[in-house]
Amino acid sequence: MEAPQPPLPDVDLSTVDAEVVPGVVDRVAMARLYGEPLFTLPTDLYIPPDALEVFLEAFEGPLDLLLYLIRRQNFNILDIPLADVTRQYLAYVDQIRKTNLELASEYLLMAAMLIEIKSRMLLPPKKTADGHEPEDPRAELVRRLIEYERMKLAAARIDALPVLGRDFLRAQVAIEQSLQPRFPDVDAADLRAAWQDILKRATLTQHHTITREQLSVREHMSIVLRRLQGRKFVEFEELFDVGRGTPVLVVTFIALLELARERLLEITQAEAFAPIYVRLVYQPS
Repeated sequence: MEAPQPPLPDVDLSTVDAEVVPGVVDRVAMARLYGEPLFTLPTDLYIPPDALEVFLEAFEGPLDLLLYLIRRQNFNILDIPLADVTRQYLAYVDQIRKTNLELASEYLLMAAMLIEIKSRMLLPPKKTADGHEPEDPRAELVRRLIEYERMKLAAARIDALPVLGRDFLRAQVAIEQSLQPRFPDVDAADLRAAWQDILKRATLTQHHTITREQLSVREHMSIVLRRLQGRKFVEFEELFDVGRGTPVLVVTFIALLELARERLLEITQAEAFAPIYVRLVYQPS
């Protein structure tokens, strides 16, 4: 156990230096303002009457309060003892009316309805024009309470369902979509180099027989289209018959250019310095 501390000596504040006062009187000061001890409340301090008031609205409306009073005491909702329920209801309304008159207005309207129903129950019942027994004055209120309770239970069940962002998060997975490869366009220089290579090869197998031959560009366009028909890709060099001589090669090349201009075939190349391929633009399924 620690040894008891000796009592502090009496200190005359008038004789104590100003720098020592805050440390001595800090235990009895009501508060500290900007580091200085505060012994009395300021006279010019204004505190609003409702600054420290906390009001918790436990019910969502008059029907909610009425249903709570009925269920708490296990009353039969089809046979509501209006005298007891109205008394308890008015006690709650009296409490909220003291704090928030605007909020109490809708509760007062329900209280007036309860009093009206009770007064109608005290009067002798009158039969309707067709001779039937009059409807129970509580019937309309009971229907509203049952409907409200159903909606409240449904809302509670919906609220219990998992909610995105509150109970779980959506998993996001990035999946790479496989796209059809797009071949780059053939550069004019590559096409010229391929044509020159074909011409060089043609000179090695050329014949010296001089003949006159009528060559048609349209005819060779048809020949090229027939050779491409049913094939996905055809290598550029396969479209030229080197053995037929340079004139046929020239006409075939012009036919290829004409078909490309008319967008009937497409000339592609997978990458730089790769083989050049030709295919039909329209491929029948």
